[in-house]
Amino acid sequence: MRRMPALLALEDGQVFHGEAAGAAVAEPGSCYGEVIFNTSLTGYQEVITDPSYAGQIVTMTYPHIGNYGMTPVDSQSRKIYASGLVTRSLSSIDSSWRSEGSFEEFLAEQGCPAITDVDTRRLTRHIRDRGAMTGVIVHGDISEKEAVELAKAAPHLEGRDLVSGVVPETGYMVEPENEASIDVVALDFGMKRRIADCLAARGARVHVLPGTASAEEVLEHRPDAVFLSNGPGDPAAVKYGIATIRNLLGKVPIFGICLGHQLLGLALGGKTFKLPFGHHGGNHPVKDLRSGRVEITSQNHGFALDPVSLKGSPLEGLPWKGRISAGSFRLSSADFGEIAITKINLNDGTIEGIECLDVPAFSVQYHPEAAPGPHDAVSIFDEFVSRVTGEWKHQSKV
Repeated sequence: MRRMPALLALEDGQVFHGEAAGAAVAEPGSCYGEVIFNTSLTGYQEVITDPSYAGQIVTMTYPHIGNYGMTPVDSQSRKIYASGLVTRSLSSIDSSWRSEGSFEEFLAEQGCPAITDVDTRRLTRHIRDRGAMTGVIVHGDISEKEAVELAKAAPHLEGRDLVSGVVPETGYMVEPENEASIDVVALDFGMKRRIADCLAARGARVHVLPGTASAEEVLEHRPDAVFLSNGPGDPAAVKYGIATIRNLLGKVPIFGICLGHQLLGLALGGKTFKLPFGHHGGNHPVKDLRSGRVEITSQNHGFALDPVSLKGSPLEGLPWKGRISAGSFRLSSADFGEIAITKINLNDGTIEGIECLDVPAFSVQYHPEAAPGPHDAVSIFDEFVSRVTGEWKHQSKV
């Protein structure tokens, strides 16, 4: 396949040369986003169809991408949400019994620009040292200087509500595989398909509602519990979601993951902050402070919950690595009682799990459903269903 020269330009002036791939970039600067790196060895299709990647150009650190093709059942949503893709080597052939087509053809059909033959090792080290930043993928008659100016002019993720652009237009139902044991309303802020499947496999009848739904709309379904999904962008900008969760706390059990975890923390009165280069990939170690167990988890988020922002926090300053222990993880919320930090990231000490001790609610920062990634943490769905049918059964006020 004949390829045209292309550029990946970053807002700090760094330029990486490669070749245009996937969907042709119709005009200079038409593909922009926050450039991040993902450390997953497989699962490139699941990554770019995850709505959490909206507004981001994804760099795959594993060099060979597309070699096993693509298959529709692996897509986590109805389309590609990543703004663009950066690879070292984009395979021109697909070799797998599951493959139903070329991955590059999938990129082209979905309108996702890509650049390949990039030194992704150098790019990843640069992002790790300087932080994630806005960039553009361009090709055609444009200079490096012009490309950098386009990157500088592109919008940042901070302060942007990207959830409203990925939520479903209407609600829908996912029936359980066997007899239903609980009814769950899932607030879809950009939810992956695998999540609903994990809940349904455990006997949950899942009523999926757009993340823009109000607390009143949620409670109309008289759910046994509410699930808060993953999603893209700055959680602090999703003010409607925060308001809905505040109005649900104490009325119905709540479980959130990823963006849902951050929104729960914000609803409890906390704050979030931007991580230097985020957590994106399938190899993040998370320690449960209660059991001491360490799980390798799949993650995708650029923001994190700030423990100092929650009243009564015993923690001071950054970083928090090594500062959180089983004896010093209780915080407090003026409106909803005590909160426990239950899990931390062993790479940088950031919060990976919280639990409300006075109302039925808990959350985790990682993706227990994986897709892609390890399945160490999938048991959290069993814990959720067990709590709803057990200790939380009579705590709902609806």
